Amino acid sequence: MAIAGQGGDFGQGGLGQGTTGISEGLDLYGRPAWYRSVGNWLGWGGCIAAVLLIAAPIISVLWGIIARAVPTWQWSVLTESTTAAGGGLYQEILGTLELVAGVGILAGVVGVLSGVYLAEYASGALGSLLRGASEVLAGVPSIVLGYVGYLALVVALHWKFSLAAALIVLSALTVPYIAKSTETALRAVPTSYREGADGLGMSPLRSLTRITMKAALPGITTGWLVALAISVGETAPLLYTAGTFTSDGPTAHLTGVPVSYLTFMVWNGWNSSFSGQKELSYDASLVLVVLVLLLIIGSRLIVSFTQRHTEKN
Repeated sequence: MAIAGQGGDFGQGGLGQGTTGISEGLDLYGRPAWYRSVGNWLGWGGCIAAVLLIAAPIISVLWGIIARAVPTWQWSVLTESTTAAGGGLYQEILGTLELVAGVGILAGVVGVLSGVYLAEYASGALGSLLRGASEVLAGVPSIVLGYVGYLALVVALHWKFSLAAALIVLSALTVPYIAKSTETALRAVPTSYREGADGLGMSPLRSLTRITMKAALPGITTGWLVALAISVGETAPLLYTAGTFTSDGPTAHLTGVPVSYLTFMVWNGWNSSFSGQKELSYDASLVLVVLVLLLIIGSRLIVSFTQRHTEKN
């Protein structure tokens, strides 16, 4: 009884001390209450600083483009041809849209099919080898791809500066991104989707096209459009494959005819001594920014529209 009483006293005393300690401003680890508040504020401060470090360069670039392009902007730049003194960006806009459409089709088909194969069929050493090769290709500098395309397509095959050479090089640049996003999106689809399709007696191909691909469509679309946005801003590989400038608009010829594009006008006009060419480079930069923003907005809209096929939490 004495031992029990002592134990009871000890328990009450311990509980009283613990309660008193917490009530005196100490947390469960014996630290003062202000310690947690300071840590919380430091954590939020670090997060805000990281966001500002990311946003500051973007805001600086956007502000620099808008501040230079908007004061001299004229809507005729969208419909007039480029001249030595300035003019417009009609050929460059059409050429850029032609390149984007071609890369979207060529790289989209190859990249999506590659991602499907890596996610659904490739396994073991072969799958590891193909994934490693894709990662290596994604790490090759774009100017190296452009130079290889110049030697192999423009010179060796006598295609000259042309749309076909530019599309192949840009597609080789963007296919790894599309393949990776497709593989990741397909692997993120719950296994229960495939099991349900098997239980309903669907063939593997029908299950892939009607169930799995629909669920993975938001991720696939996002990767595809991000890859297109990357290709829009490329200059170095196009200098080796598409050429520099042509006074003619886009044609149906895949080889032998150069293609105009907006990034060349940005690079060339900025280094020009003519004020009209400099203003044209600002306009080209603004059009490129708007085009990339439209691609990003389009990706979000498509993701929102296709989200109904994904599993809701």
